[in-house]
Amino acid sequence: MINLQFFPSREIAFYTVKLFVTRSLAVLVALVLILMTLDLLGESGKILKVEGNGDAELWRYVMLRLPLLAARFLPFSVLLGTLIAFAGLNQHSEVIAMKAAGISAHQILAPLIVASLAIAGLTFVFNETVVVNSARAVTAWSDNDYGPVPADSAISSNVWVRHGGDLVRARYIGGTGARFHAEKLTIYEREGGILARIVEAERAVPEGAGWTLSNVRIYDAEMNLVRRQPQIRALAGVEPEQFTLARTDPDLVDFFTLRERIAQMERAGRPTAEAEPGLWHKISSPLSTLLMPLLAAVAAFGLARSGHVLLRATIGMALGFAYFVADNFSLAMGNVGAYPPIIAAWAPFLLFLLIGETVLIQSEE
Repeated sequence: MINLQFFPSREIAFYTVKLFVTRSLAVLVALVLILMTLDLLGESGKILKVEGNGDAELWRYVMLRLPLLAARFLPFSVLLGTLIAFAGLNQHSEVIAMKAAGISAHQILAPLIVASLAIAGLTFVFNETVVVNSARAVTAWSDNDYGPVPADSAISSNVWVRHGGDLVRARYIGGTGARFHAEKLTIYEREGGILARIVEAERAVPEGAGWTLSNVRIYDAEMNLVRRQPQIRALAGVEPEQFTLARTDPDLVDFFTLRERIAQMERAGRPTAEAEPGLWHKISSPLSTLLMPLLAAVAAFGLARSGHVLLRATIGMALGFAYFVADNFSLAMGNVGAYPPIIAAWAPFLLFLLIGETVLIQSEE
């Protein structure tokens, strides 16, 4: 008799979800520890090279990088964890026992899909509250060669703006509204395409129609001399939004801030080709965990005694890798404007959802 319920029994549901979650978590912890060790080995020399840096800075780097590695490799860990769980269930004939009880493949997968949806929701919250802040901090720190960075929760680093024929670089920008400021500002003034002066300021604050620059160092290329002034006025007509919109990296800002900046860029007539796919990808990326049980299900169904468990597990892993490749490729095409933003973010997800469902039906038969 066929069981027409969407879920199997409560005991089976809790049992499969427990296997799924524990295996995925174990794989994630192992991957993050290995990758964090390799990453720290590569960066520790750069960190300790800076005078004043020590063990505390190494631990700070680890704390900043751990959320980034966990968020990046969570879908892959879910894929491997599901493959390990399904391979074990198959080898011990537990899948055969479930199917003999009238439980279909979709009913076996249903609790895992629900658990994956919960993981996707937690991942989205984690990305928007922890990962973006860690990414912004570690990016600003590495851009400064692991030297001291101004303390500001909204800081962005290495921002370039064009002002007429001049180029302006701010090592850091931070604050909002009246507290907006730029640190270590450099103005490359050009005349007829030739560098005429380099103006360096420790701090710049917008006031009125221009900016007030403090602790200024001016190099005159024509006179070949350097002058220092405590304060000057410069950058007339440059708005703070030109700095905030000059570098809009979706990985460094949360969903709602990114959506607001895209609206500002559209009002300013600036291209949004890179930002819009990143906005949609903030939703589709956590939801990729829903695909992993479906893509890995090929390892669960079929006779274990046929000797093809390893082959089916390899096929499931290959499908997961193919999804990650397709997702990165589609996002890259969206960033250059070749794909519409929604297509760039969602097409791989929908494509592999259909592929996974097709493979599941064929495997069950």
